[in-house]
Amino acid sequence: MLNFMCDYTRGCHPQILENLTTTNFEQSVGYGLDPHSKRACKLILDKCGLKDGQVYFLVGGTQTNDTVIDGLLSKVEGVICASSGHISVHEAGAIESSGHKLLTLPSYEGKLKACDLSQYLKDFFNDETSEHMVQPGMVYISQPTEFGTLYSKSELTEIYKICKDYHLPLYVDGARLGYALGASANDVSLEDLASLCDVFYIGGTKVGALFGEAVVVKDPKMLPKFFTLIKQHGALLAKGRILGIQFETLFTDDLYFKIGKIAVSLALQIRKAFESKGFRCYVNSPTNQQFFVLPNEVLDALQKEVLFELWGPRGEKESAVRLVTDWATSQEDVDKLIAILEKL
Repeated sequence: MLNFMCDYTRGCHPQILENLTTTNFEQSVGYGLDPHSKRACKLILDKCGLKDGQVYFLVGGTQTNDTVIDGLLSKVEGVICASSGHISVHEAGAIESSGHKLLTLPSYEGKLKACDLSQYLKDFFNDETSEHMVQPGMVYISQPTEFGTLYSKSELTEIYKICKDYHLPLYVDGARLGYALGASANDVSLEDLASLCDVFYIGGTKVGALFGEAVVVKDPKMLPKFFTLIKQHGALLAKGRILGIQFETLFTDDLYFKIGKIAVSLALQIRKAFESKGFRCYVNSPTNQQFFVLPNEVLDALQKEVLFELWGPRGEKESAVRLVTDWATSQEDVDKLIAILEKL
């Protein structure tokens, strides 16, 4: 079976595995204080153009979102996000379990609109009873979104300006950031992102690492005692070197950017093949996630040879599906998929 189910079904990039093996018998201080982790932090900060920022390595995406959001908010504050946001849909109430309400706004192919954000905040602070409500304390978005769509530089700039006007931190979930950076439609560099939000994370789990995410904080004073909070949330790895080596590898010779670009290129080949067969896109995604609407008979036939995800409930006659490429998807994988598709 060909597997296009998601982008974290395999282990890690061979160069990471080689470097983990080579350094296996090294003995070093734990918790990310080792030389590999320190070098990885410097490599990342250099790419972000940040001199005074800080990088923290956490074990996974849900732990990262939960820990960062809990660190940025007070007990009476909630987080604004799109209704389709990952923290709202696919994190099992992790944010709520830390005592913070999700303040959801309409989603447009996964994105939050600046006009909706501005109107929500204006209405909230003009409400005489607002002190009796959960206070908006930050804004959460993801790049790319759950639908593989991208915020443009102008959209990010507009959202960040609103956040600054209301003194709210902007946090960007970058679980698939490598695939956003690798998309030809993208106009947001890592340096742009670092300047247009307060905290973001560079996803490793879905972009070539065994596991792990790198949180980039522009002003460390915004997250005081964050190291301790990471431990409290169960997101701190004692053998921190393992995370450091992975990100050290990903940010040496631009490996992170290269593998993202290849995955996106292959995903767009898949899109072209589906469109040439007359199947319409469910969402216009320029990244490694591709969404199509298929007649149920085509879906059933394809599932006999290919693993992919049904996106939402099955329809009566047709259904939306998602196919995902990753850092290890090969041209051969895509060619086989296209050949199967041609026979349908």
